[in-house]
Amino acid sequence: MVSTLTAEGIGRAVWSGAHWLLDLVLPPRCPGCGEIVGTLHSFCPPCWSALEFLGERGCLTCGIPLEATDSGTCAACLARPPRIARTRAAVAYGDISRKLAIRLKYGRKVAVAKAMARYMAPLVGTTGDALLVPVPLHRRRLAVRGFNQSLLIAHEIGRSRDLNVIPRALRRKRATPPLKGMSFSQRRRTVAGAFVVHKGIDIAGRTVILVDDVLTTGSTANACARALQRAGVARVELICWARVVRPPQFER
Repeated sequence: MVSTLTAEGIGRAVWSGAHWLLDLVLPPRCPGCGEIVGTLHSFCPPCWSALEFLGERGCLTCGIPLEATDSGTCAACLARPPRIARTRAAVAYGDISRKLAIRLKYGRKVAVAKAMARYMAPLVGTTGDALLVPVPLHRRRLAVRGFNQSLLIAHEIGRSRDLNVIPRALRRKRATPPLKGMSFSQRRRTVAGAFVVHKGIDIAGRTVILVDDVLTTGSTANACARALQRAGVARVELICWARVVRPPQFER
């Protein structure tokens, strides 16, 4: 018993020493600018102050920041309830949040997904039997990039909140061009019918939380929600890293 405890103690000491050495050689850095910080996946003071954290202070349904009002739901959601029952974003889209999304998608800095998930996970409101489903890439884009950034984020949130991730629940059956620069109506037409639920995936009656990195007009998320609801999903929610909040116009 003494020798076993001694071996366990030595193992812990070696493990701690290895982590100390790694921190010494590769200290944690700010995911926004690369400056050395105190803890992993945290921001330096300048990047932190440049981020606009949204949290739970917006519309109870779509999450858009609200002007001074007694209502917890924005006028747009009251007039026309959206397909997605609850939308939350960690931060507003800006210089730093955009930089993180670019570093993850195009710079292949996959550790950035952990930083994003750290601030997204507390905003997951539905637990229990909810399923995390990443917004999928088309197979050609996935082959070029090598990974789906939304899936990386979903896995990190799943581990943090003890939720199951269904990587292949949705399939992007048609390649679509980049939506940047398109009008709201053009975006909606471009992604209409682009997503389907994989055959053999039984998600009828479940709550699905879509996971994405950036939300602009909501066209892509709305198209995903439509496909999920056609497959019998009872409730669709969305969580993302950053969202455009100015102007406050989103697809329904």
